Amino acid sequence: MDYKKTNAPTSTVTRDMADFVEETGNVYESVAIIGKRSNQIAAELKEELLKKLNEFSSTTDNLEEQFENHEQIEISRFYERLPKPTLIAAQEFAEGKVYFRDPAKEASNNED
Repeated sequence: MDYKKTNAPTSTVTRDMADFVEETGNVYESVAIIGKRSNQIAAELKEELLKKLNEFSSTTDNLEEQFENHEQIEISRFYERLPKPTLIAAQEFAEGKVYFRDPAKEASNNED
């Protein structure tokens, strides 16, 4: 997913927890789902950022040869300005874009 085009807010937003209960029937289950999705998003963003920053890495270890790379700084600033993974995950959950399942519930439904 392209997190650069998300409509998630960049700052903290007060949310009505009743909106999160509708999907799962349990606030805590909804928060756990949002937390797991947030971890996935954070890992994807970190991997993408590291790939872009590795393009600028040098093979030498001399301190004299190290210099400020403005492109690298701009890339880092861009990723810092993106909404936090928790805000993106909460927005995705509110919009119904998160797929989740509970194997325990599926097993109990199959036994009936």
